Amino acid sequence: MSDAPSPLPALCLIGENATRLWGMTNAERLRRLARAEGLPEDAEAEAGERLYVNLAYVFDPVWLRHIRTQPGTVVTDGGELVLAHLTGGMTPGDLERHRGALTFIEYRDDPQIYNRQLRKLDCPFIQRLTPATRREIERKSYFGAYKGVTDLLTKYLWPELALGLTRIAASLGMTPNMVTGIGAAMCLWATYLFSQGLYWSGMLAGFAFMVLDTVDGKLARCTVTSSKWGNVFDHGVDLIHPPFWWYFWGVGLSAWGLALSPRAFALVMAAVIAGYVLQRLIEGMFIKDFGMDIHVWRPFDSRFRLITARRNPNMVILFVATIFGRPDIGLIALAWWTVISLIVHAVRLMQAYGVKRSGRPIVSWMEAKP
Repeated sequence: MSDAPSPLPALCLIGENATRLWGMTNAERLRRLARAEGLPEDAEAEAGERLYVNLAYVFDPVWLRHIRTQPGTVVTDGGELVLAHLTGGMTPGDLERHRGALTFIEYRDDPQIYNRQLRKLDCPFIQRLTPATRREIERKSYFGAYKGVTDLLTKYLWPELALGLTRIAASLGMTPNMVTGIGAAMCLWATYLFSQGLYWSGMLAGFAFMVLDTVDGKLARCTVTSSKWGNVFDHGVDLIHPPFWWYFWGVGLSAWGLALSPRAFALVMAAVIAGYVLQRLIEGMFIKDFGMDIHVWRPFDSRFRLITARRNPNMVILFVATIFGRPDIGLIALAWWTVISLIVHAVRLMQAYGVKRSGRPIVSWMEAKP
């Protein structure tokens, strides 16, 4: 038996639909999704290997990713064909004759699919695209691009604001990298303001950056314009800037007459920076050794991700402390929370290694659901 992977199906569009979504036609959106998944052009496909898609419908990209490697699978909505991975020269007109040889997934039965990239388990949306449903579908595709496991601010505070900004960016023809660039400028401006003790202005600039950090990713996913360079740019900024924010926050305390002693400042910075780096390393080790994010292992890990010592929860600590006129205590509390979060992650990593040594599999609680 050959170990060569099965050829991927070619995209084959059914029907027509002039309604635009995020500034593009459904056909263009599907072609972008197909290219992103490495699907060949119809003319380049192996004989009979096709992924038929009904242009009357829009669906979450997870469906395409899910069906492309499952020959003989058909997805329907109320019995209407949405997409089908057919082989052997079979066409949508042959479905009834070959029903017994095919696997049908009915959307209205609420099938659950685990999205590893966005760390969530749900039933990805499918909906008929018309001028009347366009904005509703844009909303669904936007929230469909949200990570299921993330921090409390990203999850609960600014989704609606970021949705509006994503729509504006799409209508202006902005690319995700443009949004990331504006956000990076706001990030640098916030760093400078923190260093001067201008904490309220700095938090406003930081808030703008944090929202734009959501917008660029959602714009990339909704308009299917992700790029390798864009991911490096976005994640690079996200990864590097937090320790600089906390350091220059400490520098700015002198403007408030609340500067920490050299020894206290050194201890706080050691805890904040070392804790941040080590926590990131633990997360990387978990992905390397267990093939998944540490925050999707068990429900506890997913809940802890809401408040773990990352940038956004840390900014909540500093915001509350500044309201009470004690940004110095906020920085010290941030350091303690970083140490506590590091300990939690280290314990979870050791527990995972213990489970592995016992011979039990490490599986995400989301994937383990029936």
